[in-house]
Amino acid sequence: MAPANADFYAVLGVSSTATGDEIKKQYRRLAKKYHPDSNKSDPKAAERFKEISEAYTVLGDDAKRRQYDDVRKYGSVGGFADAWRNANTTSRRPGPTPSGGSAAGPQAGNARFNDFDIGGIGGLGDLFGSVFGARGRGPRTAERGADVELTVEIAFRTAATGGKVPVELDLVEECAVCKGNGAAPGAQIRMCGECGGRGTISFGQGGFAVNRPCPACLGRGTVPTEKCGACAGAGQVRSRRKVNITVPSGAESGSRVRLKEQGSRGQNGGPTGDLIITFQVLADRAYTRDGLDLILGVPINIAQATLGSKIQLKTLDGTRVALRIPGGTPSGKRFRVRGQGIEKEGKRGDLLVDVQITVPEKLNDEQEKLMREFAEAGGLKF
Repeated sequence: MAPANADFYAVLGVSSTATGDEIKKQYRRLAKKYHPDSNKSDPKAAERFKEISEAYTVLGDDAKRRQYDDVRKYGSVGGFADAWRNANTTSRRPGPTPSGGSAAGPQAGNARFNDFDIGGIGGLGDLFGSVFGARGRGPRTAERGADVELTVEIAFRTAATGGKVPVELDLVEECAVCKGNGAAPGAQIRMCGECGGRGTISFGQGGFAVNRPCPACLGRGTVPTEKCGACAGAGQVRSRRKVNITVPSGAESGSRVRLKEQGSRGQNGGPTGDLIITFQVLADRAYTRDGLDLILGVPINIAQATLGSKIQLKTLDGTRVALRIPGGTPSGKRFRVRGQGIEKEGKRGDLLVDVQITVPEKLNDEQEKLMREFAEAGGLKF
């Protein structure tokens, strides 16, 4: 399942403005790629499949997605991921009796709000735990920035030989002008009158209550006399950042790299999160791979196959090598060029050359005459 601080949009590799159809299409693509039945030898694929499925459970449902987007406005993406999981896996005790107590014994005043159902809408823990992380934000403290996860498509040759790929990140970060407090320069910070400085307000229902972040101060517990013009008092701004990703030699689809402190900046002086990149390797028109071995199909004509010849090849990194084709070579014959494959962790594969005999579609009169003479010399009649 997804980490507690995961962004479900990043898990699926889609924008927060993606349409429902775009989310469904991306989910189906990733689910097919990482399905355990197709990756029985890769235990990481099963875990990735769980992450993808959990993210789609939320983003693929309009109501749940709206709840999730509400939470993202408060900068609590991670709180939602954890709360959603807890609220949907907690086993419920028997419901309250008419006298207010629980059939299991505890009184309603002492029971967890996850344990109560109201009018068939599910437990209050499901409702508010999923939206508000099951708790109010309270006074602002230093918080680590969220990890950012992206799926990046890379060229086959870049994956095989290594290189750098530029990536643009769309992040929601603490406002650099007000340092996250939402106040304009020189403005006074006062206690929030709505929540009394707690950062949370209570929502009552049937004799018990749950807390949610105060909408007036956004959970900070304070309000400025004048809002910051850079972030309109939200304390956060959306920014784009370009990062050069180093692709290691031999990278494969599904492989990941983690860039420390390249994710979302922390809140209130907290550390920056990490950037986690998952590679998706694009197909190449000439090469395929088998582990560390590269496979290249090379066309030759009938004369080369029959009489033998020497051909020149250019390897993936641009090196030119000569390959001798012996006479009588059949179509589909494979030749191995040692040490010209993919290098990874001190090991290097080979280049496997598959020759395919091509037949000319048309012959001129002289070529046809010579071909008939050749065939008749071999006993063929026309």
